[in-house]
Amino acid sequence: MVDSRTGSVADLVTRAATRVPDEPALVDLASGRTLTWQRVDEAASAFAAILWQRGIVPGDRVAIALPTSAEFAVALFGVLRAGGIAVPVSAQSPEPELARVLADSGAAYLTGLESTGGVAALPRPDLDAPAPEVDLDRDGRRGGEDIALLCYTSGTAGLPRGVMLSHRALLANVEQCASLDPSPVTASDRVLLAVPLFHAYGLGPGLLQVAAAGASAVLLESFGVERALAACAEHRVTALVGVPAMYQALATAPAARLAQAMASVRLLTSGAAPLPPPVLAAITDATGLPVYEGYGLTETGPVLTSTLVGGVAKPGSVGRPLPGVELALVDSDGRPVGEVPDADEQIWFDDHEPETGRVAARGPNLFSGYWPDGAHGPDEDGWFRTGDVGYLDADGDLRLVDRANDLIIVNGFNVYPNEVERVIAELAGVAECAAVGMADDRTGERVRAVIVPAEGAELTEDAVREHCARRLARFKVPRTVEFVDALPHGVTGKVRRASLRGNVA
Repeated sequence: MVDSRTGSVADLVTRAATRVPDEPALVDLASGRTLTWQRVDEAASAFAAILWQRGIVPGDRVAIALPTSAEFAVALFGVLRAGGIAVPVSAQSPEPELARVLADSGAAYLTGLESTGGVAALPRPDLDAPAPEVDLDRDGRRGGEDIALLCYTSGTAGLPRGVMLSHRALLANVEQCASLDPSPVTASDRVLLAVPLFHAYGLGPGLLQVAAAGASAVLLESFGVERALAACAEHRVTALVGVPAMYQALATAPAARLAQAMASVRLLTSGAAPLPPPVLAAITDATGLPVYEGYGLTETGPVLTSTLVGGVAKPGSVGRPLPGVELALVDSDGRPVGEVPDADEQIWFDDHEPETGRVAARGPNLFSGYWPDGAHGPDEDGWFRTGDVGYLDADGDLRLVDRANDLIIVNGFNVYPNEVERVIAELAGVAECAAVGMADDRTGERVRAVIVPAEGAELTEDAVREHCARRLARFKVPRTVEFVDALPHGVTGKVRRASLRGNVA
């Protein structure tokens, strides 16, 4: 295992290429290409050399706007090998959203899209390029506490915030996950990755775990039930990294079809949002396999807990802390609200409701704060307070019950109401608006916009959605738009979103 204290994430590929050079590394279903670990290593070095030729300085930010593909993986490892900081973004980001991320990160280069906002465009990685005859470490190696990734999530005001993830944090989380039994990824695994690689969940538990094990990743550019099942059957997939929306979709397939296509699968994992218990039961009934759930955030590298720790897939539970991770439940002032077990201990509650609190975490996998100055990262004692509220059950497993803010989670992606509301307010004729989440069987939640039109305004649902589609990522666009005479307000004048969530037309 690469030493998280000093190593580079790019070392994962170097190590795999040394140990299993001729084994398949990336099976790219969109292109039909299969790359060995030696080929990935050589192509990543070739891409790094291009960056050196362009004059990259260690620490420069390089935005990667590529779909889930072998090209994405090669670009990521190439940027890190060149000493850069990778900024993964969706290749389908609306132009204003992409421009904000590029401007905030100060990205020097962009690959996957044409140049925008003055950022220099790079060619897409050449998967057939030979390894260069150049010392890529000549100006000093980056690793350990140096920042490897700048992953953007919406901030509390809806604006993108760059999460600074060091090589140390990412490698520590890889090691923490790999130490579980059963291990999420072993050397002999063929792992289906349909979670977007620009998302921290697709990167950490997905691509980086595969590289660390020297396993094979079967890359699906976009998820579809038939595409996924066909890939599982054709490539004899043994592990699947998924999110609830994927399992919800898979559960709609005939049980016999699921069982046949997934006959070679040994392990199913789910993260990014809670998995509805009926979906877990449906998948298990069809395949005979439990679905192990986990919990984490981009800021935590990303995995904090997993039901793999206790070895039991418990409906409604996201499991116990990974080895090396500490959890605490705290109140709004950061004071502990209950006893928290160590990762290998259990606690038992008396016959009363367990006390809930905001989840706080400490461990080597935590981020280094938000870009650019490290603000609002772990405190002086190493603790980071999340926005999630939960409690510990009688086995010491974490159960999430709510969020401390109004975050909406659609297909595992974060949507902050303020961002949606700000875009809707750009429309003439909007007096006031609010965005809230509604339960959705397919996506976990969907965005619901509630709008008070100005007097005499002629707004339509289609006009609101079309405007949002031009300004926001697709998963942030309201699927439900309602017009009302007034919104509920608290005594301070703030809109009471909780009332809107409970008042579904």
